[in-house]
Amino acid sequence: MALRHSASPSSKDTEHTLEARPGYLLKRVTSSAMADLAERLEHLGLRQVDVSVLTLIDANPGVIGSHIAQTLDIRGANMVPLLRRLEDADLLRREPIDGKSYALHLTSEGLAVLAKAHIVLDGFETDLLLQVPADLRKPFVAALQAIWTGQQLSSAPSMPRGPPKSGHTALRKKG
Repeated sequence: MALRHSASPSSKDTEHTLEARPGYLLKRVTSSAMADLAERLEHLGLRQVDVSVLTLIDANPGVIGSHIAQTLDIRGANMVPLLRRLEDADLLRREPIDGKSYALHLTSEGLAVLAKAHIVLDGFETDLLLQVPADLRKPFVAALQAIWTGQQLSSAPSMPRGPPKSGHTALRKKG
């Protein structure tokens, strides 16, 4: 997997170019990487969110949809059609718990497809990390985890921050 990068207009003031902005770089890398992953999963009839949902159900048999929605930051209204589509594809089954909730379980087909999806994910992540110099791979993953969880790396100097948005200190919701 080679991330697509087009040359940008030259600029004398590199401090203010988009390529000097970590948020912009993260967006561009994410966009390219997710397009590549989507292409790799397409032959399985899956999207990244499908694999995430199936993985959570596999790790937590009997989990309810609202817990998956909360974990993956998916709106409840979007979970219903997503789960219905996976159920229609015979990848999961729902068992009523009460009048509103259903316990989710993978079917044998769901387990088989998930195993294939994990092979695709392993190849994707290997190819992704091969683009990072070997000595930077562990710090790269640690930095991504720190951004996701909102934890500052111990060796990183404190950087000035803008005002917090709605009291959130991390990009990932906690809880």
